[in-house]
Amino acid sequence: MTEAAAPKRLIVAITGATGAIYGVRLLQVLRNISGVESHLLISEAGVLNLHQEMDLKRKDVEALADVVHNVRDVGASIASGSFLSDGMVIAPCSMKTLAAVAHGLSDNLITRAADVVLKERRRLVLMVRETPFNLAHLRNMTAVTEMGGIIFPPLPGFYHRPQSIEEMVDHTLGRVLDMFALPHALTPRWQGLKDS
Repeated sequence: MTEAAAPKRLIVAITGATGAIYGVRLLQVLRNISGVESHLLISEAGVLNLHQEMDLKRKDVEALADVVHNVRDVGASIASGSFLSDGMVIAPCSMKTLAAVAHGLSDNLITRAADVVLKERRRLVLMVRETPFNLAHLRNMTAVTEMGGIIFPPLPGFYHRPQSIEEMVDHTLGRVLDMFALPHALTPRWQGLKDS
């Protein structure tokens, strides 16, 4: 018996750090990429930030995803390595979530799914948000990196001369999508220095 080819699946988690726009915009973009199935998790603090920063309710954001999981449902499909996914993006990733991932706590479905992605050697991207970093933050980022995760603070680039916050967000998310080899036209590709 052969297993049917699974769709390209990306798990997206929104946690309680500033920068909810990254998770929301990522979901919007994924909806327009053919053959991609998004799986969404939102922490309780993430819900607060969605309201504070974007005047969005949980249901508004959940409507952008193909599949929605409750963060307390540690028996969900994405809690098992036998569920095939292409990886996970935590956008934004709070320092609490970073610490739980770094120490393998698996205390909710977000951190359990991240643990599964790491143990299965799939791609985990953490868009960590805090500034400045203290030593605990840096050590946790090092631990996740040593486990194969990718620390991806959403730092804007300016060489493409963005004219809006949306352009800065799209540029960053374009780089995230590149990590999963997903096609996009969110930002122009670097063509080298302009002639002076």
